[in-house]
Amino acid sequence: MAASSLLRSSPFFSSPQQRNPRTINKSPRFITIKATISSSDKSVDTTPVIKSHRRPADENIRQEAHRRCSTEPNNFSAKYVPFNADPGCTESYSLDEIVYRSRSGGLLDVQHDMEALKEFDGNYWKNLFDGRIGKTNWPYGSGVWSKKEWVLPEIDSDDIVSAFEGNSNMFWAERYGKQHLGMNDLWVKHCGISHTGSFKDLGMTVLVSQVNRLRKMNRPVVGVGCASTGDTSAALSAYCASAGIPSIVFLPANKISMAQLVQPIANGAFVLSLDTDFDGCMQLVREVTSELPIYLANSLNSLRIEGQKTAAIEILQQFDWEVPDWVIVPGGNLGNIYAFYKGFQMCKELGLVDRIPRLVCAQAANANPLYLHYKSGWTDFSPVKAKTTFASAIQIGDPVSIDRAVYALQNSNGIVEEATEEELMDAMAQADSTGMFICPHTGVALTALDKLRNSGVIRPTDRTVVVSTAHGLKFTQSKIDYHSKAIPEMACSLANPPVNVKADFGSVMDVLKKYLLSKESKN
Repeated sequence: MAASSLLRSSPFFSSPQQRNPRTINKSPRFITIKATISSSDKSVDTTPVIKSHRRPADENIRQEAHRRCSTEPNNFSAKYVPFNADPGCTESYSLDEIVYRSRSGGLLDVQHDMEALKEFDGNYWKNLFDGRIGKTNWPYGSGVWSKKEWVLPEIDSDDIVSAFEGNSNMFWAERYGKQHLGMNDLWVKHCGISHTGSFKDLGMTVLVSQVNRLRKMNRPVVGVGCASTGDTSAALSAYCASAGIPSIVFLPANKISMAQLVQPIANGAFVLSLDTDFDGCMQLVREVTSELPIYLANSLNSLRIEGQKTAAIEILQQFDWEVPDWVIVPGGNLGNIYAFYKGFQMCKELGLVDRIPRLVCAQAANANPLYLHYKSGWTDFSPVKAKTTFASAIQIGDPVSIDRAVYALQNSNGIVEEATEEELMDAMAQADSTGMFICPHTGVALTALDKLRNSGVIRPTDRTVVVSTAHGLKFTQSKIDYHSKAIPEMACSLANPPVNVKADFGSVMDVLKKYLLSKESKN
């Protein structure tokens, strides 16, 4: 089918097939009067103007989507296959099966029918995706589900659980780039400006939607469980609460921020606080989900990758389909670096762009197994015992997606960097002082950028995107401690504590004059 003829169809259809106009239900109409006053004779043009409701007044957007999709064919499909398997491998599973690993015990990947997707050229997909941005049509107002054909093509829109996540801000870090790095094309992709305050929403909407579908099919799924360092549990509990699905969360005791802990509690999750680290929680949740009808929601489950990869497509959209030179991603369990690679690679393979950016994975030095693996020349991987880090969401010593991350970096000419605790906290404070309000994990990524700029690997003219994975408001205590200089063995050289002043005019004037003079001298 020619793509040119398909472009005449609405970009809001759930599949790119041209719909039969005879199957479209007519919406009720109402009449308004167009009043135009002529400047010469002051006459009024009362020509009737016919306007149509987008849908009947008693129909919500989910019902509208169900009606519109009911007669549309869908020629796209996806399935689970072993990750990075030999071309001759025939092992595969339906997405409606509850399976997390291949027969050999390896990771799975969601494989799309690329030949079916290639029936439509790159311009078709760009126009389709661009036409859905910012709309309220269910489910395409979501930055994830606006790419539904590339995510879960066979799911009914009525089964989707979405908070219209994604479509996050691309922040031009003008002052930070110019003053601290000598760059004029530095951007921060604020994935933390999302429903629960982190990029995990992008993957969780896909996973919980598929669980919702499975439960309607009467599959043995009573609830959904995850181990978490904070953000995964927040996303899981919110989306499960929206769909009325029980969620069970395994958290390491005293190792996440209160802001992160309160989210699953508020959303009604069953929270288990365990005296172990994330890796211990992960081991336990694997054992539990193998025995009980609880669906595993951690990134071992490859469905989440499908949602997270849409952030890469979104970056290309925001640059009008121009490819940045570098994308820097904080890494803990390492699913996200592969998700970005997969999103960029799909765009290249389907003709939307002609290349992919170089990827950088940034790790905290206190939890850096991928960095050590990279520095060894990708020799045998060894997990580490993760130490405490302010970047708590990436405090993981035995990442599930290590193979995915290595594959992504090797196929994108990628780099791995690390940040010490002082480096990441200073970077966070420095970024905040230029108008941002970032999380410590973004501080890790900015430290990686700083090191690569200083070494000349990243040039001053390179268009560079730093992925901010969570909202800074989740980590206010770390900021308070930094600016109070209350962190042991850390200089906190960029701390900006409040000044205690007597409540009289003279004292206030003295302090302000001193402050203003110091600013003048710096200028």
